[in-house]
Amino acid sequence: MHRWTVVLLVVLACASQAWAGKQKGTATLKDFQPAGTTDKKNKTQKFDITFDATGNEYVCRTNDKLKATDFVVGSDVKYELDNDKVKLKNPSGKEAKCMVVRVEKQPETPNAEVPK
Repeated sequence: MHRWTVVLLVVLACASQAWAGKQKGTATLKDFQPAGTTDKKNKTQKFDITFDATGNEYVCRTNDKLKATDFVVGSDVKYELDNDKVKLKNPSGKEAKCMVVRVEKQPETPNAEVPK
């Protein structure tokens, strides 16, 4: 009986870690900047995309060919975050895939104190 309890705990621990790595939601696009330069070997312009999700600010870098006008800063995007891989979708359905290159914890906003 003890062996089955240990096996069940191990399975639950693995499942919770796998589930915790995936997040979905809607976020406001904070920044969209070109990253690096193009050359003969790397002809596709890469972009750094910044957005907030679940208390963290994420910066991810694209490898796909994108138009800068498809992702408007300040607009809402749908995101799927799976560890260091991100899929972003703008309101018109254009999709961008990128890899997380930076994560910053956002400070909690303190509640305003009411004067006495």
